Amino acid sequence: MKRIHSWGIAVLVAATMAITIPAAMAHHSGVEFDATRVVELTGTVKEFQFKNPHTWIQVMIPDAKGGPSVEWSLEWGAPNSLGRQGVRPTSFPVGAKIVVRINPMKNGSPAGAFIGGKFEDGKTIGTWN
Repeated sequence: MKRIHSWGIAVLVAATMAITIPAAMAHHSGVEFDATRVVELTGTVKEFQFKNPHTWIQVMIPDAKGGPSVEWSLEWGAPNSLGRQGVRPTSFPVGAKIVVRINPMKNGSPAGAFIGGKFEDGKTIGTWN
């Protein structure tokens, strides 16, 4: 009986891992971003969400055809690791003019993976080469 109980637990653990590991890997893979392209956008910071599990920078980008501005959502790293690099909740002041470099979404939606930014005063944040 003890052997059957141990076998049942092992099967349950294996099944749980088989279900959860692929989902976790997909979530952290960044597969939705086009890592082969870097796009540069100029806009105004709307909001900086400095909270787990990832930070988000909301930037209003003027429409190239003169229409209303489009809100772009830029995903960055975890607050814990960014904080150790000197990034703070106040690092992206609302209303600040910024040029951002991102890996855009593969599906063309107004979002991407944040690479780096440069403010009007020349201050840079992230990777800016």
